[in-house]
Amino acid sequence: MNAKLEMILSMAAFGTLSLFIRRIPLSSAEVALFRAVIALAAIALAKALRKKPLPLRRMGRDALLLFLSGAAMGFNWIFLFEAYKYTTVSVATLSYYFAPVIVMAACPILFHERMTKKEVLCFAGSTIGLILVINPSGNPGAGVDPIKGVLFGLAAAALYATVILLNKQISRVSGIDRTVLQFGAAIIVLAPYILLTTGVHLEAMDPTGWLCLLAVGLLHSALAYVLYFSALRALPGQEAAILSYIDPLVAVLLSLTLLREPVSATQLIGGAMILTFTLANELNPSKRGA
Repeated sequence: MNAKLEMILSMAAFGTLSLFIRRIPLSSAEVALFRAVIALAAIALAKALRKKPLPLRRMGRDALLLFLSGAAMGFNWIFLFEAYKYTTVSVATLSYYFAPVIVMAACPILFHERMTKKEVLCFAGSTIGLILVINPSGNPGAGVDPIKGVLFGLAAAALYATVILLNKQISRVSGIDRTVLQFGAAIIVLAPYILLTTGVHLEAMDPTGWLCLLAVGLLHSALAYVLYFSALRALPGQEAAILSYIDPLVAVLLSLTLLREPVSATQLIGGAMILTFTLANELNPSKRGA
């Protein structure tokens, strides 16, 4: 399959995630756990059939980083799914896409990288956009608790930024192997957390819930991640960055058209600012072809 098409399909799949999550009658933590279980089983089966073992012996210090990133990924899903419950899909998604801005701000502290004038401008513009998205004035129907929804979205963004920063340090494991191990780590962390908190409530599932859960595990996780990593290997960095914004655009369009969720003009402007400035920062001539 063409790499560009693989990226488009994976991003479009990620953009439709909320439609399925909202139809699963389980807690966000349970959905995150079973998402990882289904995806891990599917990818592990595919690797076994292709006789491609995991590079466990040469992981070294990457093992700890993979475990931490997998744990962060699992809780990132929980917070994102909670955001969908409290605010509109568009606001939750735009809050979540503040993750690249958090990475931008963290790199100078963690890696002693100096922020350029362009990065400072993009950080400031994205932050102003976030403030506009958070302000629910004039949009009273923006969910059960819009502010709480945005906070959950930002918590998910912070955890996703953590995943990105940890993965920057992983060198011995690449591609889909990294995702398999991270899914495994997410399961190890989420399983005891759920047993100690919400518990498992699979008896509450109806046929629609089961179909949506399988779709989230197989389509939005296993297949989408395989397509995503396959595309990353072949696409230039800037092209991959541009196509990755199909995800929030699809989510926002579905929120406005299919779900008919309200959103104010101010929030749309803020969302456009977040996406525009984060994309502008990624389109760095010095990173061309990265």
